[in-house]
Parts: sequence; structure tokens; C-alpha cells
Amino acid sequence: MSADRAGGVQSLERAFDLLERMADAGGEVGLSELSATSGLPLPTIHRLMRTLLDCGYVRQQPNRRYALGPRLIRLGESASRLLGSWARPYLAELVEATGETANMALLDGDEAVYVAQVPSRHSMRMFTEVGRRVLPHSAGVGKALLSELPPEEVRALLARTGMPAATDRTITEPDAFLAELERIRAIGHAVDDNEQELGVRCLAVTVPGSPTAAAISISGPAGRVTDAATEKIVPVLHAVAHRLALALRDAGAPVA
Repeated sequence: MSADRAGGVQSLERAFDLLERMADAGGEVGLSELSATSGLPLPTIHRLMRTLLDCGYVRQQPNRRYALGPRLIRLGESASRLLGSWARPYLAELVEATGETANMALLDGDEAVYVAQVPSRHSMRMFTEVGRRVLPHSAGVGKALLSELPPEEVRALLARTGMPAATDRTITEPDAFLAELERIRAIGHAVDDNEQELGVRCLAVTVPGSPTAAAISISGPAGRVTDAATEKIVPVLHAVAHRLALALRDAGAPVA
């Protein structure tokens, strides 16, 4: 490999790393912050950021800080649609095995966004529009996704979004919610028990090693998604999540 080629690849890797660090920081950072977290010298970061700025992948704020740019929206939307199309056959397996509606959601900023769904065949079934965004504290997929984050990041997110009650069962206190996330980590799945909508229960697990934080779930009437049904459904959720993870790996996405 030539020096020029090696340098080009390194620059590309560094540019993507800076974009990832900006996303981790909430989408807006200063150059000194990027230098501190990346270990790169300020002149290198400035050169890379100017290139990303010229391409529209970042923008500079009036306060001189840098924010993720609008061109990333198109890439993100296309990637979400593709991820959803990969997931649908696996969601169909969930519907076949459980009889309930199956969903896939991603953590996008401070919200959970649904990117795929396969509906139940029951006449009484749950329906969530693909593209719908929800605050993660009141949804099974959101709780599963947040259970993967450090507590301090969860607290910061909750401080930004607030914890409005969707029903009288919604957890609205940060300490209680962090205790719920600890329980989710212990048992390996999240439960939305009438917290997003009365009469509806949802069971969710994360997709291990997804290129972006992702979770799959089933949702149905509380009278069908009982504790007894949960014991049978959760192993199916985990099995499908791992098969989906393998599919993403085979498609080129790294899986842990």
C-alpha cells in the first residue's frame, strides 16, 4: 500500500471517528473538545472539520462550535430504511412464533424511532406507524435501548427530554427509571406494562452488535401478553435478535 493511499484511508477513518464523537456528544462540539476526546492535534481536527463542513456533513454554529450537518439526514434515513428492510423477515418470524405484532426501533438522538413493523394476524392487534418517534422512558424498545447506556448518559437524556406520563403507569422519576434499567439488565429484557398505552404490553430486547443501537419487540393486548406468555416469548425474542445480528454481520456490519 502506498503512503498516499495509507494517508487517505487514515484521514477517512479519522473523519468518521470525529462524526461519531460529535454524535456521542449530542451533535454539537467545539474543536478543543474533539481534540481532548480523540487525541488528535488541533490542526488535524481543523483540517478534517473544514472538509466535512465543505461537504455539508457538519455545520458551524454562530458560537463557532460545530454541529452535525443536514447531509447526514439523507444518509441516516436511507440507512434506517435499509436496516428496516433487513429486519422485516425476522419480525415476520416473531409474528409467526408469538402471534403478536413485531417491531424494530433505533435510538436516534434522544428518541426511539420505529423503522420496521410486521402486524399480528389477530383482529385485535397493535399498530405503530413506521417512522413514529417516542420518548424512550415509556416504551419497551426505548427502555431496552437505554439499558445499554451508562447511568450518567441516561440521566442526561432524561434531563433533556423530561419524563412526561403517557399513562398513569409510566415511570416519571429518574431514580425509579434507573432502577428499572438495572432490573432489565438483570433479567435480559424490557417490559412496557401499560406504560405507553393502557391495555397494551410490550416485550423488547436489544439487537447485539447492531451498527446503531437497535431493539426488537412484540406488542399486544395485556390480556394476551401475560406473565405466562412472557416466559415463552422472551426466548424467541432473543433467538430472533441474535439471528438478525448475524444477518447484519454478514451484510458487512460488525457484530459483537
